[in-house]
Amino acid sequence: MINYVYLIPLFPLLGFLINGIFWNKMPKSLGGIIGSVAILASFAVSLAIFFEVKSPGFQGPQIVPLFDFIKSGNLSIPFAFQVDALSSLFLLIITGIGFLIHVYSTSYMHHDEGMVKYFAYLNLFVFSMLLLVLGANYLIMFIGWEGVGLCSYLLIGFWFKKREYTNAAKKAFVMNRIGDLGFLVGMLLVLYHFGTLSYTEFFAKLPSGASSMSPSVFTAISICFFIGATGKSAQIPLYTWLPDAMAGPTPVSALIHAATMVTAGIYMIARSHVLYELAPFTLHLVAIIGLATALVAATIAIRQYDIKKVLAYSTVSQLGFMFLALGVGAYTTAVFHVMTHAFFKALLFLGSGSVIHAMGGEQDIRHMGGLGKKMRVTQLTFLIGCLAISGIPGLSGFFSKDAILTAAFAHDPVLYYLGVAAAMMTAFYMFRLYFLTFTGTFRGTHDQEHHLHESPAAMTIPLIVLALLSIVGGYIGMPEVMSEHNLLAEYLSPVVNNAGEHHIAAATEWILMGVSVGVSVLMIIVAYTINRKPKFEPSTGLAKVLENKWYIDEVYDAAIVRPAEGLSNVLYRFAEKAGIDGFVNGVGKSVKWGGDRLRLLQSGQVGFYIFIMVLGIVSLFAVSFFLIK
Repeated sequence: MINYVYLIPLFPLLGFLINGIFWNKMPKSLGGIIGSVAILASFAVSLAIFFEVKSPGFQGPQIVPLFDFIKSGNLSIPFAFQVDALSSLFLLIITGIGFLIHVYSTSYMHHDEGMVKYFAYLNLFVFSMLLLVLGANYLIMFIGWEGVGLCSYLLIGFWFKKREYTNAAKKAFVMNRIGDLGFLVGMLLVLYHFGTLSYTEFFAKLPSGASSMSPSVFTAISICFFIGATGKSAQIPLYTWLPDAMAGPTPVSALIHAATMVTAGIYMIARSHVLYELAPFTLHLVAIIGLATALVAATIAIRQYDIKKVLAYSTVSQLGFMFLALGVGAYTTAVFHVMTHAFFKALLFLGSGSVIHAMGGEQDIRHMGGLGKKMRVTQLTFLIGCLAISGIPGLSGFFSKDAILTAAFAHDPVLYYLGVAAAMMTAFYMFRLYFLTFTGTFRGTHDQEHHLHESPAAMTIPLIVLALLSIVGGYIGMPEVMSEHNLLAEYLSPVVNNAGEHHIAAATEWILMGVSVGVSVLMIIVAYTINRKPKFEPSTGLAKVLENKWYIDEVYDAAIVRPAEGLSNVLYRFAEKAGIDGFVNGVGKSVKWGGDRLRLLQSGQVGFYIFIMVLGIVSLFAVSFFLIK
């Protein structure tokens, strides 16, 4: 079955081509069916490959070459796919969550005139992400990497008639390009020093190269890759595009924030863990940046009122937790949190879409309240998502979040305490969101209240499936104190492990779990107490700073955007108009001026022509007499 792995990205590519070519001639429902069936077919093949990789007889990784992509001299870069435990797990996450989002979109986007084009973009997005995780070398990964960047631009700015939406799309595109430059430089460094971009060849050369190469080479390459990861996975300082990406349709937010684009950076570092083990400085930097991102984004989420913005900053914060895990060498744990986060964050975003659908497009939670009375399924599933992300025992988020905090404690207790602070804020802002949205009395207009209703089955069934996954998904990664077998760690062990893992006493681990759960429960109680009878007064002091997102966007605007615009205006006036345009126009004017003067020689008088001819002959004689010996 592995030899047919090319079918996994092929099906979404075909869906994109069919919907993209016939988008203005095809019925909207048919476009939704084609897009959804394409992803379902990919999921079926991914499932078959997953079980084959899981079988005892599998010898991995398996490289499936398709054709020679670049061949020049000694350089050979094939277009090939690599199938192993890590890529097969990501295939299931991308196609499984992607299929549920496609099904949800058939109802959510039903009234949009561009629905077929929307499904074409979705299919292309999934195709690019599949290419990213399947590539057997960094170049194929980079093609998929750029593909998801392009598709994010198309989907975030899907409703392009609104200027702020197109601005958000451009912001995402530009900020991702900054990170992508780092990734590209890292690839060139790998190619220069090791002569290959293939994972298997590059990683095989690393141990022998470690003794002969300067450590600065590994540090430089790993930092360049990390810069690429900060752009795609929205870490400080390249995180501000992600909250603005909420301009796109809600299912797009779920697809970008849960299962695909933002996890690309985590996948890339986990895939390159052999390199990062040789660059301890970079690992330390990854941990610090990840923890700082988790804390900053969590503080901002506390004072947001747009339901999707709260979830967006929550995503940035959770991505910070994943980078913290990577930075302390807990690669398997980071992948574990990628998986559980895909379940509960997709659930929360689709749940918010159900709320927005019922509210007629309203996204401000100050105008909601009491929705649980009319939307029982959405309320219950959203509650499960909030409990999971808060790390309440028994749900998936508890196991993965606790594994990250335990790994951080084993590495450095300070990282643990700061991580617990971020987890506390997570529980607070998520249940602030839940209580303001689903409990209390309705605060919207009478017309909105009249139209409140539960979403159709095409939207609620994906919510129920994701809620179930958010409950049971964590049991494949149970810690050692609870189970002798960590199924996920055993499955991933041929490819990636938790490096430098320090064993801590079982009693200590139970205490750490108790502390993290205790503070989360305490924050849920605090959130209930504060938001039971909410009063929305103008923010002052620190609250105003948090509501304005620490003024980071304003700082970027003042320090980067406006100076860049000023420089571009100066270059336009003096370099472009006066310099380049002046030179080009000057050449044209000179030719015209010379032509006008030469034209005067054509007077039409025969005597003048004879005079010129005689003058020419005399000149030739003079030249031959004086200059030619």
